[in-house]
Amino acid sequence: MEMILKVLSAAVRSGTPLLFATLGEIITERSGVMNLGLEGLMLIGAITGFMVSYNTKNVYLGFIAAMIAGAIFALLHAFMVITLRVNQVVSGLALTMLGTGISGMLGRSYIGQVAPKFSEMRIPILSDIPGIGEIFFSHDILVYLTYILVPLTFFILFKTKPGMILRAVGEEPSAADSRGINVYLVRYIATTIGGAITSAGGAYLSLAYTSMWIENMSAGRGWIAIALVIFSAWEPFKAMIGSYLFGGMMATQLRLQAGGKVNISANILMMLPYIATLVAMVIFSSSEKFRKRIGAPTALGIPYSREEKT
Repeated sequence: MEMILKVLSAAVRSGTPLLFATLGEIITERSGVMNLGLEGLMLIGAITGFMVSYNTKNVYLGFIAAMIAGAIFALLHAFMVITLRVNQVVSGLALTMLGTGISGMLGRSYIGQVAPKFSEMRIPILSDIPGIGEIFFSHDILVYLTYILVPLTFFILFKTKPGMILRAVGEEPSAADSRGINVYLVRYIATTIGGAITSAGGAYLSLAYTSMWIENMSAGRGWIAIALVIFSAWEPFKAMIGSYLFGGMMATQLRLQAGGKVNISANILMMLPYIATLVAMVIFSSSEKFRKRIGAPTALGIPYSREEKT
């Protein structure tokens, strides 16, 4: 029983960076913009958070700086795909390569260094609940932040006017435009906020999950998050469940390998995030009817231009 509780608790920790990235992409894609640069954004968040935390000795400043850096790089993606109307897949892949290169270059001198990290913060009373307390309420503050972020994102998306506007822009941008909604501004804001939240997932890796900088420490989590967006049907609560499931698989695999109970090539394990993403993208692209059935925004990935309105 104790081992099961530890695995489930580890699933929450392992799933938290996935959850940040998935929530960020849900917000972005609900506006009709696809960002495949989550891996790059997570790495930018990880290195920025680590550098600031290491040099200022303030982990909170590191986390805030990571989100700001993510917002800036996401804004660059927004400029490319919204204003310049560059292919969204190409721009996202370029963002991943850019984030990987920059984080590798900046992080070279920090390899092996240790920075301040978010420590465990047990919630009084709740952490004492048998089973539940160990699994959900014995973590750091960033885990608890996702407990707030998930319902907040759901509420904003589906219960508020700004959320309705965001979804309208992602479904029928021309109709939204005819109602006086600035489609471009909405997409810029959604992409920027989504990038900031995604980078928070990278910051979690370097400021909470571990306190050391490791090159390419996102290890494919950005690609898994892309698949999770589709699996969750663009809904925050389903994203939470999916993130913990993937986190549980990652935690279980690491424990089995550490215990010498399985002997799987590391190269095969490194392939899994990319395989999951490819399968998700193939399924997603299979038919328009299927996309609508799973709840994909109708205008997802389609550049909008007033001149081409019909």
